Amino acid sequence: MQTLLLSADDLASLATRVYVRLRDAIAEGRLVAGERLSERGLAESFGVSPAPVRDALHRLEAEGLVTTLPRRGSFVADLGPAKLRQMGRLRAALEGVAAGFAAEQATPVQAAALRRHLHAVRDATQAGDLAALAAANDALHAAILAIADHAVLARHLEALRGYDHVTRRRILAAAPEEPRRALREHAGIVSAIRRGDAARAEARMRAHTLRSLSQIVEDTKS
Repeated sequence: MQTLLLSADDLASLATRVYVRLRDAIAEGRLVAGERLSERGLAESFGVSPAPVRDALHRLEAEGLVTTLPRRGSFVADLGPAKLRQMGRLRAALEGVAAGFAAEQATPVQAAALRRHLHAVRDATQAGDLAALAAANDALHAAILAIADHAVLARHLEALRGYDHVTRRRILAAAPEEPRRALREHAGIVSAIRRGDAARAEARMRAHTLRSLSQIVEDTKS
């Protein structure tokens, strides 16, 4: 009988699927802070080997959703109000810097691409398609970060992606008018970047992120 081996792509696909399932379970509160995440138990639950589970846990740890303790294992990270407030303020500062850098460095081609991303956000907002809106929002922020072209900044923002996963649903649920308000704010950010106004782009992005935080966490002031 021919031996069937999983390729690297197969393992990556499995790890991604496990990652998405765990990420969503944490974001929705089905896995709670402090809950232990056993590699073997999760592998049995998902019907996979431990390798993709291990990869998924490493990714979640890098994004701040999982904490791994030496000789104790992996646990769901504490993402209560105090922690979310800290993560949100850090994200606002970093996203603001990224927007400022983008304003200083955007080429005409990159500026035109930002408008296309903004149009995608607008179309999803008008359609009321929250899944498409989440994807378009991520693409817009990713495009701004790519224009900023700063590896250290990108690594720090990646470490805060858990904040996005946990807060997105709560922000949309907290205020039905949020998508249209965010669209106006995104339009202002893109406009500042296209004009090369770094100070305004940074200030607008920071204010946008902090306002989103205020939808779900009280007392965001330092």
